[in-house]
Amino acid sequence: MNTVQNSTKKSEIIELKPSYNIPLILVFSSIPLALIQVWLSLVVALFGLFLMFQAVSIRLRFTPTALDIYRSNELLRRFPYVEWENWQIFWQPIPILLYFKEVKSIHFLPIIFNAKTLRECLEKYCPQKQ
Repeated sequence: MNTVQNSTKKSEIIELKPSYNIPLILVFSSIPLALIQVWLSLVVALFGLFLMFQAVSIRLRFTPTALDIYRSNELLRRFPYVEWENWQIFWQPIPILLYFKEVKSIHFLPIIFNAKTLRECLEKYCPQKQ
């Protein structure tokens, strides 16, 4: 019976696939930027590479009770939905930033995950309050 409960709980967990769109756009846009401003180009490229590393190593998992953030199967942070007040995905043509507010703090996450699945999970687990 315990095995059945564990498999049911695992099937309720949705792990977002990484998206490399934003990191790649930043890295590739730094190339022509180098012709105009080398230092700015370097900063943009490094930020793009940093986001690429994060996309490879960080995983968001939506569970029935919380959004969990993992790095290599190690839980970094848990955000229980009951503490969420609201959320928003910025810039709809190309989603780039997730904002969510908890009772005690606010958070901004770059969207380095599948944006469509992210929105579906947020609407499922944390419906917007009207």
